[in-house]
Amino acid sequence: MSTELLIDSAQNGSRIALLQDKSLVELHSEGMDNQFKVGDIYLGTVRKIVNGLNAAFIDVGYEKDAFLHYQDLGPNFTSLTKFTKLVRNNNYSNYNLKGFDNEPEIDKIGKISNILSKNQQVLVQVVKEPISTKGPRLSCELSLPGRYLVLVPFSDSVNVSKKIRSSDERKRLLRLINSIKPANFGVIIRTVAEGQSVSDLDKDLRNLLTTWEEGMKKLLKAKSRDKIIGEMSMASSLVRDLLNESFDAITVEEESTYDQIRSYIRSIAPEKEKIVKLYNGKAKLFESFGIEKQIKSLFGQTVSLPQGGYVIIEHTEALHVIDVNSGNKSNQESDQESTALKTNLVAAKEIARQLRLRDMGGIIVVDFIDMKRAENKKFIYEAMKEELKSDRSKHTVLPLSKFGLMQITRQRVRPEVNIVTKETCPACNGTGKIQASILVADKLEKDLEHIVTIQNVNKIQIGLHPYLHAYFTTGFISRRLKWFFKYYKWIKLIKDSSLPVTEYRFLDESGEEIELKIKSETE
Repeated sequence: MSTELLIDSAQNGSRIALLQDKSLVELHSEGMDNQFKVGDIYLGTVRKIVNGLNAAFIDVGYEKDAFLHYQDLGPNFTSLTKFTKLVRNNNYSNYNLKGFDNEPEIDKIGKISNILSKNQQVLVQVVKEPISTKGPRLSCELSLPGRYLVLVPFSDSVNVSKKIRSSDERKRLLRLINSIKPANFGVIIRTVAEGQSVSDLDKDLRNLLTTWEEGMKKLLKAKSRDKIIGEMSMASSLVRDLLNESFDAITVEEESTYDQIRSYIRSIAPEKEKIVKLYNGKAKLFESFGIEKQIKSLFGQTVSLPQGGYVIIEHTEALHVIDVNSGNKSNQESDQESTALKTNLVAAKEIARQLRLRDMGGIIVVDFIDMKRAENKKFIYEAMKEELKSDRSKHTVLPLSKFGLMQITRQRVRPEVNIVTKETCPACNGTGKIQASILVADKLEKDLEHIVTIQNVNKIQIGLHPYLHAYFTTGFISRRLKWFFKYYKWIKLIKDSSLPVTEYRFLDESGEEIELKIKSETE
C-alpha cells in the first residue's frame, strides 16, 4: 500500500491530506489561530473548583476556562506540583530530575478540593482541543511523544505497546529501555519501535529529554497562560506517527513548510529525506492531485460505494447515524442474502474510511442491510474491526444486534471535520437574481485594465473557475495573449474549482489578494 502526504498552504493556515493508494483517508486543517493543540503543555491557573463534578476549571488563555477532572491529575500529581514550585522559585536547576525525590502517589478516589486551591499555578497538558462551546480538556499526567517512545516524567515504569505480539521482542525492548532511561522518567514503547536498533531508540529518548529540559528552563520565567512545551505542527506529527516504508512522497506547496518537514525527516530518518518534494505546478496542489474533487464527493450526506450501493451519514447532537443501502446492486447477485453481504462488506470499508476522514467521535450507529445468517453477521463484525486497525484513535466495535445495528465508539480529541458540499448557487448567491453571465468576461477584463493601468500592479495572477480559464486561454491567439500585447505583461491564470463560475480573484506574486480600488463617482 502506497502512502502520500499532501500539504496545501494558504494565508489562514494549511490543509493536510493523507492518501493511501491515491485515495483520501484523512484530511486535517491547521489554522493560524489553532493555538490549543493536543499535546501542548501550559502553565495554568486554577480559577474555580467544582466539588459536584470533582473537577476544576483552569485558565490557560482560551476564551473559556479549560476542564480538569480529578482522575486526570495522574498518580504523580504531588511530585509535579513540588517540582513546579521548586523551579518557579529558582530552587532547583536539575531539569533532568536527577536526584529528585518523588512524592507519594495520590489516592485514585479522592476529592479535588483537597489537592488544588484557587489561584494555584499548575502544569497542564491539552488532551482534547476546544470543541463546540467547550474549552480544552486537560491532564496533569504529562507525556512527550517521540517517534518510537513516549516520555512520562515523574514515573519509573516502562510499558510496551500491546500491538507488539512477540514475547522475545517485548523482553528485548524492556531490557533495552530500562538500561538507558534516566531515573524519575517512565517510558511507553510505541508499536513502531519493534525491531529498531539501540542507537535509534537512544536518539529518540535523548531528543525527548532535551525537549523536556528546554521546556522546564522556560518554566522558570514563565507567566500564567504561557505555553511551556508545544506539540509540533500537524504535518510533522503525522510524519512522526505514520512514516514507514510505505511512504512514497510528501508533497508540500509552501517553501518554509517544505524546509521544516525536510529538516525533521533528516533528523529522524535521513534515508527518507528524498521523498519530500516542493510542488511547483501551475494549478493549486489539491486541484492538481484531484483532492478537491474527492473532498466534494466524500463529505456529502450521501456517499456512493464502488459497484453500486451507497451510505447515508446523519450527524445529530448525541450520535452519528449511518444507513447502508444496496441501490442498483440488488440485481447483480443471485439472492438477497448474497447482495446484503457483499454490499455490507464494501460499506464496512467505506465507513471505516469515513470515520477517519471526518474524524467522527462519540457514538456511531450503523444500520447495515439485514442479514439472516449468524455467520454473515459475524463476518461483517470481523471485517469492520480489521478495517479499523489502521485508525489511530481509540475505538470500540460491538457485534451486530438483532436489528442489524452495529455500535461503535470512537475517541474524539479535535473538532470533527465538517465540509459543506452543497453550494450556494454560484450565479445568484441564493438571491435568485444574477448578473448576466455573458458579461463576466467583460467585467474581468475591465477590472484587469484598472489594476494594470490605474493601480500599477506589476505581477498579476488571477484565480478563476476552470470554465473561465478555458475561455481565456483557448485558441492560437487567446484572450490572454491579447492582454500580453496590450499591457506587455504576462498574466498568470490559476484554475480554482472552489470558486463559482462568475467569480474571480486578483492576486499579487506572493498570493495576496489585490483589492480593487475604484473610486465612486461622488468622490
